[in-house]
Amino acid sequence: MSVKNVLLITLDALRADHLSSYGYERETTPFIDDFATRGARFTSAFSASSHTREAIPSILTGRYPDEAIDDRYRRSADTIAERLRGGFATAGFHSNPFVSRAYGFDQGFETFDDDLRLGGNRLLALAQRALDKLRNRHYARADEINERSLSWLGSLEDDRPFLLWNHYMDPHGPYEAPAEYQRRFRGEAISRKQSTKLYHRAIKDPESVTDAERRHLIDLYDAEIAYTDDRLEALFGALEERGLLEGTLVVITADHGDAFGENGYYEHPRYLHDELVHVPLILAGPGVTPGTVEVPTSTLDIATTVLSAVDRSDEGLPGEDLRAVAATPENYAGRTVISQARGEKEDSHLRRFSGRGRARTVLAEYDVGTEQIEVEYRSDDTSGDDGRAEREGEGEHAETTVEDRLRAHVERHADAAPDGSEEEPEEVSDEIQDRLSALGYK
Repeated sequence: MSVKNVLLITLDALRADHLSSYGYERETTPFIDDFATRGARFTSAFSASSHTREAIPSILTGRYPDEAIDDRYRRSADTIAERLRGGFATAGFHSNPFVSRAYGFDQGFETFDDDLRLGGNRLLALAQRALDKLRNRHYARADEINERSLSWLGSLEDDRPFLLWNHYMDPHGPYEAPAEYQRRFRGEAISRKQSTKLYHRAIKDPESVTDAERRHLIDLYDAEIAYTDDRLEALFGALEERGLLEGTLVVITADHGDAFGENGYYEHPRYLHDELVHVPLILAGPGVTPGTVEVPTSTLDIATTVLSAVDRSDEGLPGEDLRAVAATPENYAGRTVISQARGEKEDSHLRRFSGRGRARTVLAEYDVGTEQIEVEYRSDDTSGDDGRAEREGEGEHAETTVEDRLRAHVERHADAAPDGSEEEPEEVSDEIQDRLSALGYK
């Protein structure tokens, strides 16, 4: 069966090791775990970056962050929606201000609901902000995203192929899961005000967080994941009833993870440790070989996969077709995947990079001022070959190490890296600034 439709599901701040099917001891994601058995589950998938501003642009464009956005974080490359426009009905539903229309991410989407629907009118925007503050509302919850996207699907003309992107903010802090989900993981629920206060203190003063408070934050995070998993089950149930999953290529992933003090910080600042970039990645639908795939993959591969699946050109994109990786993983065993993150504030002169192979992780920093590359971390390599590929048939990968490939990438991309300006585009309204503050970004 050929691919007719594309459904892209991205979850904000969902780290892979908090999914049951990725080895977590808690049952947080029974639906996602079950759905993964229908297709390919990639256990060594890494985001192109550690935060939304660089990660989502790479998912939507298939390009590294320095090519996907400009120095003010505006989209600077075509999205998959733009590449599919004309032949497909295209829609995106989310509420993350960083990938809103203010930054150009509505390109190619016929319908683009970024939860800033009143932003075109100043007085209405002020009224919406006031209402959001009163409700302590920071984003559209999963139920709202489901309702809006299903309504859009119901409005489509018969048999028109579609690309639908739903982005769910619920796992992102401040963790405010409904009380019934909080009680799944601890005996009592706390108020939104309490959870928000604890979350913001963890970001600002991580050393003040006690072990008990850290455990509480994790409980709240897991509750949000469980809530989102239930809402995804509802969405897919509705799609199944309407016969919309047949012939649909489904991608489920996350833009990045979240930290709980493992490296001295909380939330997801611009580092590239595993808790920030190791993400779930599940692919199901026509042409997908079911099974567990352990070779390194990247969220950059998503755009290439989508375009290849619907017979559109993916020329110039650095990713691989995940269907091919799932079918013949042995051909990709020597692969290295790269992640990037711009430094911010006092680290705005730094560009951080990581390279991950099947048994090797290398982290590096590039200083824009001195033009020096410093390799700051190498993981233990269990293969005993300094990261060199040892299987036959790995072609160009066979004679180079993960560090070699990372250095080559840094040298190619460092000169093109934006200057690190934090200045926002003029189009970014106070409404967006308020949302960002509530989410812990300001």
